[in-house]
Amino acid sequence: MKETSCYIHIPFCDHKCIYCDFYSIITSENIPSFLVSLKNEISYYAVKYSSDRLLTSIFFGGGTPSLMNPDYLEEILTSIKSNFNVSDSAEITMETNPGTIDKEKIRKFKEAGINRISIGIQSFHEDELKFLTRIHNGETAINTVNDAADVGFENINIDLIFNLPDQTKEKWLSNLKQAIILPITHLSAYSLILERGTILNKMVLDGKVFLEDEDHDADLYESTVEFLNANGFYQYEVSNFTKPGYESVHNNAYWHYKDYIGFGTSSHSFINGKRWWNYSSLKKYIHEIEKYGHAMANFEQLSHAEIHDEYVMLSLRSSGLDLADYRNRFNDDWIVRNNSYLKKLTDEKLIFLDNNKIKLSKNGYFVCDEILKNLL
Repeated sequence: MKETSCYIHIPFCDHKCIYCDFYSIITSENIPSFLVSLKNEISYYAVKYSSDRLLTSIFFGGGTPSLMNPDYLEEILTSIKSNFNVSDSAEITMETNPGTIDKEKIRKFKEAGINRISIGIQSFHEDELKFLTRIHNGETAINTVNDAADVGFENINIDLIFNLPDQTKEKWLSNLKQAIILPITHLSAYSLILERGTILNKMVLDGKVFLEDEDHDADLYESTVEFLNANGFYQYEVSNFTKPGYESVHNNAYWHYKDYIGFGTSSHSFINGKRWWNYSSLKKYIHEIEKYGHAMANFEQLSHAEIHDEYVMLSLRSSGLDLADYRNRFNDDWIVRNNSYLKKLTDEKLIFLDNNKIKLSKNGYFVCDEILKNLL
């Protein structure tokens, strides 16, 4: 059985945040129709890919999956489990917005089969939450984490965003200090990225918002790594930190270049070197499923060189380039060709060899993009 991950995109939201570029819609229209289409899409791909695959993770993203009724997600999970081989220990994650859920609803999601919860907090400060147009406040965020732990979730991630306009190092560290006293096992810390087509992008172009420079961003990132490493979290990817034993199975599937299959609007899949993606528009998605059984908008068959470069990039950005696995997939040409540069990086303490893996050091993560540019 080939280990494979599964992603389900739930497009429904009750509010569009200014920085978000993921496909989402603020409407309750077509929620029942989407469920029918989703189950039909799952059945369609099961015929092609279920026989020799074992799903080791299932991830509900969005949009806002926690906006749905728990029975809604349970019905999707039932469909997946009846069509695919799902590991008994599969990690099943749901993204959660603190403003859309209470303790009883969290309990019902757990009863529906969710065993890992990822809470999009972004900040504990009211002014920063207001800037990001989040619908929750700091107290609600804290309560959501505690409620999740109280009902029995042992695997809890939170997302935070740094380098917001006028955000000082002290203010950012206060977010991290609040985070680590909560019963979380995993933390994702992302720099505020200006995505094309977002409300924030227009605000910056219009001169209404001014973003901090790269030096300030790098300073906040370095302080993030140092603070979390000193407080029981280790870094296993550029933006992700975990307590031992709680690395995200789903995230690692992407970073270790394993196959994954996506269902729902705008979802992506990658199987046997082929990548494809669905239409984003909900109405177009439903129409395509009704007509063809799938909603593939386009695809690409990656070349050997493209697969190689993506593999190297994802490995070095995460837990390291496993030399045994690398040699099993490719030959030694790239390593030989880059030997002098790899030695230079080792001498500068930007990479190191650990358990037959080439890994970025803490300082290496800071200049990860530059290293990858030179290598690839």
